[in-house]
Amino acid sequence: MLVENAPLRLEDARRLDADDPLRGFRELFHIPQPQGVPLVYLTGNSLGLQPVKAREYAEQEFHDWATLGVEGHFHGKHPWYYYHHFCEEALAHIVGADVKEVTAMGSLTNNLHLLMVSFYRPTKSRYKVLMEANAFPSDQYAMQSQVKFHGFDPNDAIIEVTPRQGEQTLRTEDIVAAIEQHKNDLALVMFGGVNYLSGQLFDMQTITAEAHKHNIIVGFDLAHAVGNAPLALHDWNVDFACWCSYKYLNSGPGGVGGIFVHERYSRDETLPRFAGWWSTPEDTRFKMGKDFQLQAGAAAWQLSNAPVFPLAIHRASLELFQTAGMQRLREKSRLLTTLLQNVIDEHNDVYPAKKLEVITPGDFEQRGCQFSIIAPEGKSLFNRLSERGVVADWREPNVMRMAPAPLYNSFEDIFRLKEALLLP
Repeated sequence: MLVENAPLRLEDARRLDADDPLRGFRELFHIPQPQGVPLVYLTGNSLGLQPVKAREYAEQEFHDWATLGVEGHFHGKHPWYYYHHFCEEALAHIVGADVKEVTAMGSLTNNLHLLMVSFYRPTKSRYKVLMEANAFPSDQYAMQSQVKFHGFDPNDAIIEVTPRQGEQTLRTEDIVAAIEQHKNDLALVMFGGVNYLSGQLFDMQTITAEAHKHNIIVGFDLAHAVGNAPLALHDWNVDFACWCSYKYLNSGPGGVGGIFVHERYSRDETLPRFAGWWSTPEDTRFKMGKDFQLQAGAAAWQLSNAPVFPLAIHRASLELFQTAGMQRLREKSRLLTTLLQNVIDEHNDVYPAKKLEVITPGDFEQRGCQFSIIAPEGKSLFNRLSERGVVADWREPNVMRMAPAPLYNSFEDIFRLKEALLLP
């Protein structure tokens, strides 16, 4: 079978591309080609590629600004006052939510802090936060600053779940056991959806269910999961989540972030929050009242008006996800990553003294697009691949990450990676 054992040939890759129901989406992105040949771009986990329509969508807002001025807020082609709504349906599809449970706003860590105001509510007896070891540094810094803000010592208040000795990833049963062990101390379980370093996709449904047994709030940083793996945040009963949009969502460097807040908190005025003008209902906002009124849904966590130009780029990409469908993207991701694993195995057969160690779970249900690899040669392999037109991603001290994104990566990309890897 091609995807199980046989070495990948160029004709095989091209046949897979010809049969790929998503093949047309590649043409809807700008693939960098500095030497006239498209790069093998495998860093969608760090910065996604530019949708072709991004410029057109942003230009429409430049046009409305130029021709309408302030009237663009209500009379533009896509009125700026409501612009975040143009992203909600697609975001709800991608994360598995109702449209009122999501909104595009802010940036990832800013949003995380705003959500922590509402959902990290420590007491003298329950003040600890459970998170994965090797979480993205920004999450670590956010948690440390939050527990300090509430008067606790991070060395005591933050509990990290670490892999077992000799293992690179976490076992779900160990996460569950940690929740059970610390159930009387935990105010919050705060995990990544996909660990940025290993590429492990966590069992968010099980984590949430276990924490909720003990009345513990659960949040997720979905930076590496959104647009990568199918999510069902509403059905999983997740309390809150946040994400960025510049990775798999292809919305540009520093692109607008997003949040999910479960509908049960939709009108909960008992939650503490940092409020702003945009937290209030749209239909009464311009009455300019002094007394705060809360709008319903995740949009209530907004503070200020929407950043229209980043949202225009965001919308251009989100529409592609809606058309492609997360299930079809997931199916292609399965095949791409299976072939990527085969290519790594072939490299290890050819160069046993330079064996690459994959630290991403082999079980597809525990990974998304990303493969993380430790190479005995260290960064020299990464540099050679770069010289050969393969754009991977390096994370100190010794991890190379590669993530074929099903929206724009082809099966021929995997073959070209093979050629670059197998060259001496």
